Amino acid sequence: MDKTLCASAIQQLKGSTSPQLRLSDFDYELPHELIAQHPLPVRDESRLLVLNRKTGNIEHRKFFNIVEYLNTGDVLVLNDTKVIPAKLIGKRQTGAKVEALLIKQDNNGNWHAMLNTNAKLRIGEEIIFEDGAIRGTLADRPQPKGWIIHLESLQPSALSPQPCTLDVLSRVGRIPLPPYIKRVVSDEQRAMSNEDRERYQTVFAQKEGAIAAPTAGLHFTDTLLDKIKCRGIEIVFVTLHVGPGTFLPIEFEDIEKHVMQREYYEFPEKSASVISQAKKEGRRIIAVGSTSCRVLEATARSGTTEVSSGWTNLFIYPPYRFKVVDVLITNFHLPKTTLLLLVSAFAGRKEILTAYEIAKKERYRFYSYGDAMLII
Repeated sequence: MDKTLCASAIQQLKGSTSPQLRLSDFDYELPHELIAQHPLPVRDESRLLVLNRKTGNIEHRKFFNIVEYLNTGDVLVLNDTKVIPAKLIGKRQTGAKVEALLIKQDNNGNWHAMLNTNAKLRIGEEIIFEDGAIRGTLADRPQPKGWIIHLESLQPSALSPQPCTLDVLSRVGRIPLPPYIKRVVSDEQRAMSNEDRERYQTVFAQKEGAIAAPTAGLHFTDTLLDKIKCRGIEIVFVTLHVGPGTFLPIEFEDIEKHVMQREYYEFPEKSASVISQAKKEGRRIIAVGSTSCRVLEATARSGTTEVSSGWTNLFIYPPYRFKVVDVLITNFHLPKTTLLLLVSAFAGRKEILTAYEIAKKERYRFYSYGDAMLII
């Protein structure tokens, strides 16, 4: 069943919000050296801050210790989206550099993209990407921050330009790391991207379409997932293709004015059946990451869940009433973001900000390649 969660449905899911809460209430300072620039050598050896939202108690563990906090009968929900190499580096005819972040491909084969350059771009202009591998023509600018660009693959073996498909991007595109991960993009440093192609991807990634990783899932290994299954925990999958809706900044001090961009999700029959039965039996639903959490809450109906797919721009912020998720596994998030508001809605604003201050003192690693939190 295809669904688009409209604004009225979102309001019903959110409930009322306190007028006292402002965007500035979700701010904090972070030393730059605590922003993780590379993943750890082993995924599940990242640190794990365990926050009990009822008592406020905090424990410091390793991520592989997470099995000790899971119970037989729990349901672990993973987002199986797969990050595409959606970043392209190009040059205008003037030689000026252009960075393109490809968002999605439309029915005409054109790409919706966000472009970054110091010069003013024009509709109809051509840009050559990745040392001549791809030619882009700017077709339209439907939004101030977005372009529609027609991309063609200039393969030497082809008699004429070919459409730029995901297969082409997998060969020449770059992994779209967040801007706070500072990486040199010269040819000498391209080998570094091989690490990111593996590590900025979960071990269970299946369905291509994300332009950012569901970072809470990065900590799992196949071995750890096997241990979780052996403990009697059911593992199910949902899909949410992470797009700009997840990471674009909130521009209003009044958080209720913020509207997230839509992102595509899938909630398959097996997952819906397992989760619905677990909720009826009072078993815990453990969401891995904000994306899995948003899929579950977007599809919630009277405390149960139903099969669905479509687009959601559900924006979760305090004092949202969670209908499905009982436990949340997440990373440490940027200040004043939709992600920080979501975890604050789940555990409490003061509790989260206190936990973040403790994490800073304990020298946890923050953001995408950083350490994790378990909120129980």
